[in-house]
Amino acid sequence: MFVPKLYKSEDRQLMKEIISENAFALLISSADKIRATHSMMILNEDDPENPYIETHISKANPQAKVLNNGSEVLCDFLGAHTYISSSWYDHMNVSTWNYEAVQIYGTVELMTQEELYSHLEKLTLKYEKAQKCPVLVNDMGKDFVEKEMKGAFGVKIIPTEIFIQQKLSQNRKENDYQNIIRELEKGDSNAKTIAEKMQQLNT
Repeated sequence: MFVPKLYKSEDRQLMKEIISENAFALLISSADKIRATHSMMILNEDDPENPYIETHISKANPQAKVLNNGSEVLCDFLGAHTYISSSWYDHMNVSTWNYEAVQIYGTVELMTQEELYSHLEKLTLKYEKAQKCPVLVNDMGKDFVEKEMKGAFGVKIIPTEIFIQQKLSQNRKENDYQNIIRELEKGDSNAKTIAEKMQQLNT
């Protein structure tokens, strides 16, 4: 990912937030041809000094058939994003897009059955705990879960490069910056989120 210096972030907490809030991300590989699969991802921080990404895809997916231990992949997370109109400036300029994104390049380690089971437990807990009547992996019974696991291909992605981008109109003068925020506050949820991020960045 090309990240201009002005928009580059080293904030690992921001990275964690983007991954957690936008976990349905792209797993991209190019072993035989370029392949990309949207999949649910979790940041594993059991060892805080060496976090990695966990995900799984269908065994029937052609991408699963070309991923092996040591394969190089890219995990692409797009956070909040919104259109920025050139009409919001006090001078002639071009329109653009504000956004937050994380890209993690890494090498694959295939999950063991035990690791895949644990991964599915964590993934289910994350999204089921807010439900009125949550159904967790333990509620399904081990035999049922292991039967369903036969169709899943679990991988760990060990990071080799991490890019965090926060493009929030940092190149605009204060008057335009504040006007962009005011206009975004009138928009949809993504626009409002970017407005809030811009406010935080400017404090």
